[in-house]
Amino acid sequence: MSNLKIGIIGAGRIGKIHADNLLRHPEVEVVGVSDLFAGPELEAWAAARGIGLLTKDANELIQHPEIDALFICSSTDTHVPLIKQAAKAGKHIFCEKPVSLSVAETAEAIEAAAQAGVKLQIGFNRRFDHNFKRVREHVEAGTIGDVHIVKITSRDPNPPSKDYIQVSGGLFIDMAIHDFDMARFVAGSEVTEVFAQGSVLVDPAFAACGDIDTAIVTLKFANGALGVIDNSRQAVYGYDQRVEVFGSRGSVAIANDYPNSAVVSTAAGIVSDKPLHFFLERYMGAYADESRQFIDCLVRGTALPVTGEDGLQAERIAAAAKLSCKLNRSVKLEELDELLLQSAQG
Repeated sequence: MSNLKIGIIGAGRIGKIHADNLLRHPEVEVVGVSDLFAGPELEAWAAARGIGLLTKDANELIQHPEIDALFICSSTDTHVPLIKQAAKAGKHIFCEKPVSLSVAETAEAIEAAAQAGVKLQIGFNRRFDHNFKRVREHVEAGTIGDVHIVKITSRDPNPPSKDYIQVSGGLFIDMAIHDFDMARFVAGSEVTEVFAQGSVLVDPAFAACGDIDTAIVTLKFANGALGVIDNSRQAVYGYDQRVEVFGSRGSVAIANDYPNSAVVSTAAGIVSDKPLHFFLERYMGAYADESRQFIDCLVRGTALPVTGEDGLQAERIAAAAKLSCKLNRSVKLEELDELLLQSAQG
């Protein structure tokens, strides 16, 4: 496949980022964009980029005879039906995380893509970050020996709005899902057991929505390694994203990215810049690379870097964390389906 033609469903912040990255790729043409709220502002945005088709109806892109692949960047509740429709139409699919708020529905979407013989990549952009990739490379190369402990810190600079909290699915599926995927990625092993605790320490709006804003999650991996993840919806000093993997022969750790590495030392104190403010600054290069690798997969037949199964496993860990927090006990992944059924019935 060459001269790849792509449609983008959902032209919010992430959809626009993907569009701009795709438009810079020499082998790609962005044929059209759909968004339920398309209006004059979006029309001007599309026209400035030479995107000829702008519609409120995603089906126009799904059924478009020239479009080879679709980027699904709409709200989470639309992902599964859109994946199923796109798969049926023979379109390859890039879908933002999470695939859905239901493990069972995500499994259905993955099966639909598999049955249709189309590619499905999930948007875990942190795998493509230059720092996190380096951690994975050292673990795979055996530099640090057998993995014993994985530590992940993930803290946002500011909490989201109440409107967002109400539809997000909660901290574990909305925010920490990136960390669950990263834990699997850097440990090189599947998670078998989860214990999670959470609190509301940042904003009472989270409690009003039945959510939390602060969490600690401990993980056990199939290879015996242990993991610890700490999450907060508000770090007043900026976006805090750090990882350490400790092993039998050493450790590998990454710190935050900064606007510059200058450290000013005087009698008054030692001062440096705060970390890059948010994910747009921290992961802009990662967004570009995940799109490029998806295109390479379709054009050159390279392997998908992040599969639907990766999305499913991260969601299973998130569901186990949510149940663990509710039940105040550890939850094994092997018992998850039964517990989810009991929770739905009760």
